[in-house]
Amino acid sequence: MSVWLPSAPCTPGACVERAGSLAAVPRAVLRFAAVVALMLTAVALLPLGKRVPAEWVRRFCRLLVRAAGVRVRITGSAPGTGGVLLVANHISWLDIPLLASVRPARMLAKQEIRAWPVAGALVAGAGVLFIDRDRLRALPDTVARIAGALREGAAVVAFPEGSTWCGRAQGRFHRAVFQAALDAGAPVQPVRLRYRQSAGGASTVPAYVGEDTLLASLWRVVSTRGLVAEVDVRPLIPAGSHPDRRGLARAAQPVTHEPAWTHTALVGSGRGAPWPAAEWRPRRAAP
Repeated sequence: MSVWLPSAPCTPGACVERAGSLAAVPRAVLRFAAVVALMLTAVALLPLGKRVPAEWVRRFCRLLVRAAGVRVRITGSAPGTGGVLLVANHISWLDIPLLASVRPARMLAKQEIRAWPVAGALVAGAGVLFIDRDRLRALPDTVARIAGALREGAAVVAFPEGSTWCGRAQGRFHRAVFQAALDAGAPVQPVRLRYRQSAGGASTVPAYVGEDTLLASLWRVVSTRGLVAEVDVRPLIPAGSHPDRRGLARAAQPVTHEPAWTHTALVGSGRGAPWPAAEWRPRRAAP
């Protein structure tokens, strides 16, 4: 992977809370099986494509999150039709079905997701717009494809931080994806995602960061009791309200970030060497 890509200092060892217990294993196994069964069902239904009503997709995605043992709270709403770019902070693999439960959309995702077991086939068949992050020269073509989808009236979901963060630390929004909204004359809708324990504050259990694996993250979620996903859909930023992508990115970012959180604060043992999220720096090994 290119060393110039945005990356987060968050790692499973430094940031992610450990939750669950041996007593929770039977429940976790049932949840795990339910999630896998639902994903396999979704793969089987892929040939139906756009013939599946949007409301069914929303309900299915919400059911998938609930099957993992996560309660969902959604505030606000997205327009039901017309091209719109939904942008959100990125914490977990759960972010994808959560945003689809707001409005079914084409996702912008990294090329590596194609290799995920089951989920890779699911997202590929769902019209995901893949970006090859190792080939920066391909970025203009990706922006053009996003703009084309928006002009056709599709909703497109993007995570402009360019990397997952633990939820208590977050990065800045990078500007490239906002160029597609400008080119297509489409509005932008910010969404703020947050995970917490029902009896406490923000939780990093659902975070999918660093060298974490999808299976390890899934097991951590299904074995944890009382997880709540909060999806705050903020008002649309109208097309043409900002003259350039820099201003548009700045307008979208503040409403998706919790003011109390800082860009460099990490939770846990403090391993690694976090740096300001506002910078793009080459990847380097943690000391």
